[in-house]
Amino acid sequence: SDGVTVLIPSYAEEPEVVRGTMWSAALQEFPDLRVVLLLDDPPFPKDPDVLRRLEATRALAGQIEETLREPAMRVNDAYSAYRGRLLKGKELAPDTEVQRLIDEYEYAAAWLEGMAETESVEDHVDEFFVDLVLMGLARELRLVILALTAAKAQRTSPGGQRISELYARLTWIFNVKVTTFERKRFASLSHEANKAMNLNAYLSLMGGRWLREETADGTVLRPTAALAEAVVLAEAAAAGDAVATADSAGAVTDVDVLDVPDTKYVLTLDADSLLLRDYCLRLVHLLESPGNENVAVTQTPYSSFRGAPTRIERIAGATTDIQHIQHQGMTSYGATFWVGANAVIRKRALEDIVEISTVGGFEVRTYIQDRTVIEDTESSVDLGKHGWTLVNYPERLSYSATPPDFGSLVVQRRRWANGGLLILPKLVEQVRKRRGTDRPLLLREILLRVNYMASITWASFGLLFLLAYPYDSRLLSPLVFLAALPYFLAMGSDLRDCGHRFSDIFRIYGFNLVLLPVNLAGVLKSLQQALTGDKIPFVRTPKVKDRTAAPALYVLAPYLIVAFSLLTVWRNWELGNWGNFAFAAFNAVMAAGAIRSYIGLANSGVDMYLGVLNWLYVAPKKPKPEAPAIIPKTPEQTDWESLLYHGDRRLNRDLRGKGDRRKRAGAL
Repeated sequence: SDGVTVLIPSYAEEPEVVRGTMWSAALQEFPDLRVVLLLDDPPFPKDPDVLRRLEATRALAGQIEETLREPAMRVNDAYSAYRGRLLKGKELAPDTEVQRLIDEYEYAAAWLEGMAETESVEDHVDEFFVDLVLMGLARELRLVILALTAAKAQRTSPGGQRISELYARLTWIFNVKVTTFERKRFASLSHEANKAMNLNAYLSLMGGRWLREETADGTVLRPTAALAEAVVLAEAAAAGDAVATADSAGAVTDVDVLDVPDTKYVLTLDADSLLLRDYCLRLVHLLESPGNENVAVTQTPYSSFRGAPTRIERIAGATTDIQHIQHQGMTSYGATFWVGANAVIRKRALEDIVEISTVGGFEVRTYIQDRTVIEDTESSVDLGKHGWTLVNYPERLSYSATPPDFGSLVVQRRRWANGGLLILPKLVEQVRKRRGTDRPLLLREILLRVNYMASITWASFGLLFLLAYPYDSRLLSPLVFLAALPYFLAMGSDLRDCGHRFSDIFRIYGFNLVLLPVNLAGVLKSLQQALTGDKIPFVRTPKVKDRTAAPALYVLAPYLIVAFSLLTVWRNWELGNWGNFAFAAFNAVMAAGAIRSYIGLANSGVDMYLGVLNWLYVAPKKPKPEAPAIIPKTPEQTDWESLLYHGDRRLNRDLRGKGDRRKRAGAL
C-alpha cells in the first residue's frame, strides 16, 4: 500500500496528552491512513490508579473511530452518489452540483467547529489543539466554501474532475483506521524497555498475518506458515481426518489472527506531539517528488507550543525552536539528522538497515538500534551507510511539549547528552564505506555531523574549564570574547526569527550553566557504556501535569557554581584581575537568575530534602523466594504445560549446580 502508518509510542502517558496526539494524526488530509498507538505500559498493573489510566488510554482508539463514524459515512455516501451520477452519463446541472458540494463542506466545517466548542481548554497545549488543529482545518474548509459560493454566484462551476477531488478530500479527512497495539502482551516480541524496540516490534509485524498461540510462556505470534498449517489441520478435521481433532478444527478464528497491513511510509510520532493538518500531505509529496528517490527520512524538527506558563518551559522551547533553523542549514550541506519526535520514513529504507537476531527461539528484527538512548541519531548514520539521505522540510508543521519543570528537563537533557560519542565510530565507518564511490562524504558534512554528535561533550568540558581555571590578565584576552561574539549574534538573530527575544541569549547562557552538571552526567554515561559495554537504560521524559522532582545533586550543583563564581569574584577583586572579575561576576549573576527562574528557591529546598531522605533510607532486603518445583506431590497440582515446554527448572538448576561442584572439586 502507498499509505501511511502513524506509529505513536507511548509509556505511562496522561490519556489527555495522548488523545490530542492521536486526533492530530487522525485528522490528517491523507488517503489510506492508519494510526497505531503503541502502548508500552505493563498490560496487567496491580495499582488501581495505574490500571484506570491505562484503560482510559486503551479506550482512545475506539472513541476516535466511533466519533468519526458518522461524518465518514456521510462524506463517503456523498462521494459515491456523485460518482454514480457521473457513471450514468447524464448532463449534470452545475448549480446543483456546486450546491451539493457546498452542503458537504458546510457539514464538515460545522462538525469540526462543534468538536472545538466541546473541547476543554486547560492550558496552552489545549488552546493550540483547538485553534490550529481543529479550527485550522475548519478554516481551510470555509475557504473552499467561499470559493464555491463565489463560483455559484458567477454562474460557473469547477470541472467534474475538480469536484471529484474536492469530494475525495473530505473522505481523506474523516476516513482513518485507529488501533492500539501492546507488544508486552506477546512473549515472542522484544520487551526491551525503550522506544526503539517498541517501534521495532510493530515494524517487524507489518505486512504479515500472525496466528496467536497460547504457550506456557504466554501468548506468542506465529508467522503465516504456522497459520497455513493450522488451516490445513482445521480442513482435515472438517473432512473427518483421524489425525486432526475437534480442537484443531476450531483453532483458527478471526480473533486468533492478527493482520498487520504494510504501507510504503511510516510516520513516527511522540505521544506529546501535535501535527498540523497537512503534515502528511506535504512530507509524502516531498518523498514522491522526482529526484528524492534516495531520501529515507523527512521531518520538521518540532517547535514548542507558544504561551507556556513557566519560564523554564519558554526558554527550553527557545532552544528547541532554534533547531528548526539549524537543520535547514544541515540539510543544505547534506548533514541532517533524524530528530525522533516526528518523521516520515520510507519503509524500504528501514529494510536496508534491519538486523536480525534470535532471542529465546524467536526472530527479533531491529530496524532502529537501541544501543544508545538517542536512537534517531544512530539510525541517521546507519541510513547514510547505505546511501540514503535525510531532508528537513522547511516549514513548521509539528509541535511538541517542552518539559514544564526542572526535574523532567533533567531527564530529557541527560538522555540527549548520552550516546553521541558512541556513534562516532559508525560515522568513521560510513566515511570509509562511501570513499571512492560517486557520493563520498564531503569534509563539511563530516564536520557538521561530528559537531552534532560531540558538541555537548566538548562544550560541557570547555565551559567547566572556563569556570574553574584561574585566569589572569595574561591569559584572558578581550579577543576571546570577540571570538564568541559572532556566535551569540547569530543565535540572537535566530531567536528573533523564531518569535523569541534577542535578549534570550543571556537567559539561554544561564540555562546552560544550570544544565552543565546534567550534560556532564550524560557524557560520563556515554564513556561508561563505551568502557563497560553495558547498555544504558532508556529513561523517558515524564509527560505528566504534576511537577517532577529533580535529583538533589543536579539541584545542588548550580548553587555550587554560583558559590565558586562569587569566590572567584572576591579573589580577582583582591588581585586586581578585572577581566576575570567581570567574567566570574557575569557567571554568578546568570546562574543565580537561572536558579530562581528555572528551578525555584522553594522547589530547590524540597528536591534537596527529598534527595537526603532517599539517601538515608535503605529498603530492607527481602529474602529471595526459591522457585517452586513444577512437579508437586499430587497430579492435580502439576503445571503440566510448563512441564511439557520446559521440564522441571529447579531440577535442572540443581543438576547444573552438582556438575559445577564436581568440576571445582576436580580442579582442586
